[in-house]
Amino acid sequence: MSKLKIYTKSILVPVALGGIVGLIISNFLDYTSLEKPFLSPPSFVFPIVWTILYILMGISYGILKSNSLVDSNITLIYYSQLFVNVLWPIFFFVFKWRLFAFLWIILLIALVISMIIQFYRKNKISALLQIPYLLWLLFASYLGGTFLNP
Repeated sequence: MSKLKIYTKSILVPVALGGIVGLIISNFLDYTSLEKPFLSPPSFVFPIVWTILYILMGISYGILKSNSLVDSNITLIYYSQLFVNVLWPIFFFVFKWRLFAFLWIILLIALVISMIIQFYRKNKISALLQIPYLLWLLFASYLGGTFLNP
């Protein structure tokens, strides 16, 4: 497969999944009605940031894939964190399971840290491209943690 096809697929998978989840949760969003903590960004920031993060995620995986550095462990951790990622907004916004969503994002953070470590062993740039994702998840866990007490 050509590098262009590898990168295209690697980027489209997370961006498409994020878009699908965005459509699923769009009628359930209650962010504007929540009592927000200090440092809460306006709601329009979230889709912009997530799109950028999904693109970085895809580029990162594409680097590994295009250089034949993907093995079963890389594939497992990458798609596991992506699976956990796409379920978080459904738990938080659709089902309003705030505590469960908070625990779920902690699981996601652990998976992303593991992914960064595994990516780093194969390609440092691929791992470093995941740092903004980890930082955003830490910020999102701060936000989500403030919504535990209605």
